[in-house]
Amino acid sequence: MKRSEIGKAQERAAAMLRSSGIALTEHEIAHIEVAGFGLGELDIQGLELITYVNTDRYCAKELVLFPRQTCPEHIHPPIGNDPGKMETFRCRSGKVFLYVEGAAPTSIQAIVPPASEPYYTVFHEIELLPGEQYTIEPGIKHWFQAGDVGAIVSEFSSTSRDEYDIFTDPRIERMPTVMEDE
Repeated sequence: MKRSEIGKAQERAAAMLRSSGIALTEHEIAHIEVAGFGLGELDIQGLELITYVNTDRYCAKELVLFPRQTCPEHIHPPIGNDPGKMETFRCRSGKVFLYVEGAAPTSIQAIVPPASEPYYTVFHEIELLPGEQYTIEPGIKHWFQAGDVGAIVSEFSSTSRDEYDIFTDPRIERMPTVMEDE
């Protein structure tokens, strides 16, 4: 991903957070993480996030999803004696469609990213509106997508070890390379 693309996504995410009434410091705005997953289609499969705190006991983040942007299917595996990350998603603005293991409806509200259909395998749908939340237990395969206006989700979890996440799509790079603009 090019540095200029990251900068534009950071600005867009910061604007969404501001319009939702979430105050950030200049330092936080400058350090919004842009996760493109190495797929080259940030607006379709990607995520913007701010980590407020991540210790060996707990973690708190803001997740920003542009309209219909999808965080690809993954699990948080056990690491050593740790059973894996347990996380609670609380929708702050917009609408988010969360998919976990379990019974699937006949049709879903999300749009599975084109050419990635084989990598989306769980379809039990949870729709979260502002003020609603859902807790994902450790080791549960999941993915999520914003509705038509995007979404902001607060995540409260046990320790986050994103580099160990296991994605269903083998093309994904959780920590992709940043390229300088030409």
